Amino acid sequence: MAKQKMTVQQAYKSAAWTRKEGKNPAGGLNAKGRASYKAQTGGTLKPPVTAKQAAKSPKSAARRKSFCARMGGSKGPMKDSKGRPTRKALSLRKWNC
Repeated sequence: MAKQKMTVQQAYKSAAWTRKEGKNPAGGLNAKGRASYKAQTGGTLKPPVTAKQAAKSPKSAARRKSFCARMGGSKGPMKDSKGRPTRKALSLRKWNC
């Protein structure tokens, strides 16, 4: 099999989780973003837990409660200079915090 050559743009492209294509517009990372994070750092990220999912499992409920406590108390604006919600606000909304 012949190896494919990478273009200069592909060689210097940052990981998907740091770019728009790896982020979910509703908040958090999408599957491609979580996969690129794992490839780059070796860490495993799970998708967000909604209130509906948390009601089904006490383990998920504890994870959601912990996330909401950490992120809800973090510094930073909920809206940017143009009045749009920040990534922090979107993630808190996604987790139903």
